[in-house]
Amino acid sequence: MSIIPMLLKEMEQEAQTTRKMLSRIPDDKFSWKPHEKSMTIQQLATHLAELPAWVSFALTTSELDFAANPYKPSAITTSAGILETFERSYTDGKAHLEKATEADLLPNWTLRNGEEIYSVSTKAEVIRMAFCQIVHHRAQLGVFLRLLDIPIPGSYGPSADEM
Repeated sequence: MSIIPMLLKEMEQEAQTTRKMLSRIPDDKFSWKPHEKSMTIQQLATHLAELPAWVSFALTTSELDFAANPYKPSAITTSAGILETFERSYTDGKAHLEKATEADLLPNWTLRNGEEIYSVSTKAEVIRMAFCQIVHHRAQLGVFLRLLDIPIPGSYGPSADEM
């Protein structure tokens, strides 16, 4: 089996779970954070909603240089807006992956800040890293919601709130 169908399957499975988690965020909790060093729910959810677009980004560029392109998150203020951003990001990433060839996954892609290089990975590895980041930040969001006593949806089976 080629890698692209496996990546597409994983992307869809994680999107289903991510949608459920993002849909649980109450609009009145966007500014909440569990610790002064933590992101707010708004920042975390926005980042999570934008991550599927990293698939497109990896496939259409050769690097991200934070010095030349500082990250400017979208200003989203509602759960509906978060979900809309996620759907656009997911649709874009999936479309680029569906058009990709196995050869498109092989070139290197660099993450840097000016002259400081954080990583050099194949485009396939960057896509997998984006998927891992989705799972990681979704788990963070789950902890945030748990601390607010908001029921958590299951990820890879039912959650304690669904049993």
